[in-house]
Amino acid sequence: MKTLFILRHAKSSWDDFNLSDFDRPLNNRGLKTAPLMGEKMYENFFQPSIIVSSPAKRAKQTAVLVKESAQIPKEIGYDERIYEASPFRLLQIVSELDENRDSAMIVGHNPGLEGLIRLLTSENQTMPTAALAVIDLSIEKWNEIVADCGKLRTLIRPKDDLKSLGTS
Repeated sequence: MKTLFILRHAKSSWDDFNLSDFDRPLNNRGLKTAPLMGEKMYENFFQPSIIVSSPAKRAKQTAVLVKESAQIPKEIGYDERIYEASPFRLLQIVSELDENRDSAMIVGHNPGLEGLIRLLTSENQTMPTAALAVIDLSIEKWNEIVADCGKLRTLIRPKDDLKSLGTS
């Protein structure tokens, strides 16, 4: 069995309308939420064997902040195909992961991530910014990944935790 962690980037800034969508950084809320999600991963012993992120600035920042606060000792890989990817493109990217890795985290964007969850589990779930889905896949090798081969173990949305910090 393989485990796939699906993380949507944290909240991005719209302060500079001259920036391209690809170059938008995290806003203050995103800079607080990403480490919070890393802490949640650490508390739940979620330690992916590999991290692959969109190279968009907000996704890269999210991946780094989550990795650091979750104390994940792995390097982050970047795959430009994740940016604006469809669920089927994301499925293809996951199918190409190193077979020696039992778990992986993909850091990306909606609507592709919600579509990937639906494709793998047949569940309609919303993925607000910084949300983390954990999916158990009934496969032995990443290249065996297909529709409906997964079961959603958990979905962590940061909103309730942020309310307690006064940053909603």
